[in-house]
Amino acid sequence: MAESEARILVVDDDRAIRRFLRTSLGAHGYEVFEAETGHQALQDVMTHRPDVIILDLGLPDLDGVEVTRQLREWSQTPIIILSVREREEEKIAALDAGADDYLTKPFGVGELMARLRVALRHAVLQVDETSEFTLGTLRVDLVRRVVEVKSVEVQLTPTEYALLRVLIKHAGKVLTHHQLLREVWGPGYEQEKHLLRVNVSNLRSKLEVEPTRPQYILTEPGVGYRLRANM
Repeated sequence: MAESEARILVVDDDRAIRRFLRTSLGAHGYEVFEAETGHQALQDVMTHRPDVIILDLGLPDLDGVEVTRQLREWSQTPIIILSVREREEEKIAALDAGADDYLTKPFGVGELMARLRVALRHAVLQVDETSEFTLGTLRVDLVRRVVEVKSVEVQLTPTEYALLRVLIKHAGKVLTHHQLLREVWGPGYEQEKHLLRVNVSNLRSKLEVEPTRPQYILTEPGVGYRLRANM
């Protein structure tokens, strides 16, 4: 994934740290979002769909380890812990909860950028080893986040792209409404089937040759949806 296209969520209650990271990451081409509490972070992950999360442990409401645990219930977005805590057991607790990396404050910008590049590579590999998916006239470049139909780029919303990404990850497999809602929207949205229906309909209108007779995203009546693995 190119740096200029990566989205980073910075979660820290220290305004000076957030400002420093926004400036440093922005200078390297990253798009940066900020949250100062754990609850805000959980919401922002669903809203902004970041590619990597930089997370402080000492938040005013939820401890960063608990934020990590809750995220790992439904999201595999790479998490880099950035904290003043340096005791080994605290690092282990964060990593056991599902964090991907741990960097102690104060830190060097060069080292942080190196850790980010590694996290972004892991994010791509989690989805697809070839980083590209092709189905009929549909082509998705999972590295550049580019979606094309008949060689023409199609613009998707962050939620539509997140839904497509999950379908591609499980291409050929039936995914229940519950599974899709939990993986794309997060816990607490399992009953919001209208969200899923609307976004599937939007995806079909943008990707299918005949949206009313879908050939790519298939409905499994009463169960969920399935993306064809091949034509």
